[in-house]
Amino acid sequence: MYFLRFIIYNKVMDEKIFDRVEKKYLITKDQYNKVVESVKKKMKKDGYYKSEVFNIYFDTKNYDLIIQSIDHPIFKEKLRARSYGGYDKVFLEIKTKLMGEDNNVGYKRRVLITKKDFKELLSNKKTNVLKLAQQKVEEKTDLQIAKEVDYMLDYFKLEPKILVYYNRESYKGEDDLRITFDTNLSYREDDFIFAEKPRDKKYFKSRDKNIIMEVKAQGFLPLWFTKLLSQEQIFPQQFSKIGKIYEVLRKEQNV
Repeated sequence: MYFLRFIIYNKVMDEKIFDRVEKKYLITKDQYNKVVESVKKKMKKDGYYKSEVFNIYFDTKNYDLIIQSIDHPIFKEKLRARSYGGYDKVFLEIKTKLMGEDNNVGYKRRVLITKKDFKELLSNKKTNVLKLAQQKVEEKTDLQIAKEVDYMLDYFKLEPKILVYYNRESYKGEDDLRITFDTNLSYREDDFIFAEKPRDKKYFKSRDKNIIMEVKAQGFLPLWFTKLLSQEQIFPQQFSKIGKIYEVLRKEQNV
């Protein structure tokens, strides 16, 4: 059912195909202040240091992919469209993840189209991602990824289900280390456009730990960072933005 062949393709490293170790942490505002103080000393601000992130997640009518992801299987995948505030492009991304004892290894394959193309994709049943990608091919791998996106859309009968929005602060360091902090996580279940953030104030909150810190690296985390985490009693955990939002939606529907 799932596409293990993607793992073979992902050994090629570029900005559209890459693998990495990922860890997530839910932290408080006080913990954020202490962590970011050290991060600023050791790392640099990313090229897009602060951004608005829009993710539109595709799923089946019954949310089969999200439900499967929540069960924490060894292998899982999802399809999403990502764009950024003030940016005219849309990344169509296939995200797969292999669950390990200590680390989760994520594989991401993506193809770039315009927001106009994305709108056409949702409204015109006669078009597909491959046709849109062929209009402006950046690399040969684009067409292969486009075919895989089309296959997922057709095989699972996927449709846009949830738009997720958040503010992101990004830092980059040596050896492809990247640390991001996400705040104001909110969502909506309709109006699948990237123009505006959700207006109905549907925010996800987890007690006092409302900042999501994500750490991505190609290898081991640096010693200074692991010492900092230990000092502040910050521990990694299984956390999926779309998974947590789905749990909130399910509770609302059962009320």
